Amino acid sequence: MKNKRVIYYTDELNDEFSGAKITPRVIDGNYKYIHKNPLWNICSYLVQNVLSMPIKILYSKIKFRIKYIGKEKLKEYKDSGYFVYVNHTQIFADTFIPSIPIYPKRNYFIVNPENVSMKGSETLIEMLGALPVPSNKDAMKNFLEAIEKKVNANFSITIYPEAHIWPYYTKIRPFKAVSFKYPVKLQKPVFCMTNTYKSYGKNKDKVKIETYIDGPFLANKELTLKEQQQDLRDRVYNCMVERSKNSDIEVIEYIKK
Repeated sequence: MKNKRVIYYTDELNDEFSGAKITPRVIDGNYKYIHKNPLWNICSYLVQNVLSMPIKILYSKIKFRIKYIGKEKLKEYKDSGYFVYVNHTQIFADTFIPSIPIYPKRNYFIVNPENVSMKGSETLIEMLGALPVPSNKDAMKNFLEAIEKKVNANFSITIYPEAHIWPYYTKIRPFKAVSFKYPVKLQKPVFCMTNTYKSYGKNKDKVKIETYIDGPFLANKELTLKEQQQDLRDRVYNCMVERSKNSDIEVIEYIKK
C-alpha cells in the first residue's frame, strides 16, 4: 500500500499504540460492577442494545464495509452465555465489532481501567458494557462476581487477550492463558473473532474488514484446570493465526527494533 505508516516495536506483549494518554483510575472495592438501581439498568440496556446499535452498524458498514464469516455458529448458543476472544486492532471500532453479530444478546467487554477514566464519559462507557480490570484484590471479588452473573444470565463477555491496541495489525500477537480461566471455571463455551484486512477498489488500495467467527471451543475436562486454560488458549490462538493469513493488505508496517 502506498505511503503506509511504519511503527517500530520492542515488546509484542506490552507495547501499546492506541495513542491515548489517559491516567487510569484506581478500580478498587468501591467500584460498582453490578448496579442494583432498576433505572440505571434500564438506561444501560437502552444505550447498549437499542440507541447505540444503529451507530455501530452504520459506522462499521460505511467505514470498513465489514463482513462477518461464520456468524451462524453463534445461533446454537443464543440462549447460553459464552466468552469471545478478539484480536485488538482498532481504537474505536473494537468497542462494537463483536457486538453486531452477537446482537440481540447483550455483550460485555473486559477493558483496561483507562477506558472508564475519562471524566464525563465513564458512565456512558460503563452502560455500553465495559467491565474494567480490577486494580487491587479488593475489587477482584466484585469483578469475578459480575462476570459470573452476566454470563449465567446468558450474556456474552468479550476479551481482547492481546491486551494492547496495534492499529491495523495483520498478525496475531502471542498472548497468555490467564484470561481463559473464566470459561474454564464457569464451564462456558468459547468463540473467537479474527478481524482481517482486505483490499478492494479499482486500485486495490482501499481497506475493508472481514471478521471470521470460530467455535465453540470447549474445555477438555480430562485435563487439570491449568492445563485446560493452556489448551483452550492454544486452540484459540492457533485458529486466529490461521484466519489472520486471509489479510491481503498492510496499512501499517510493524518492524521490531
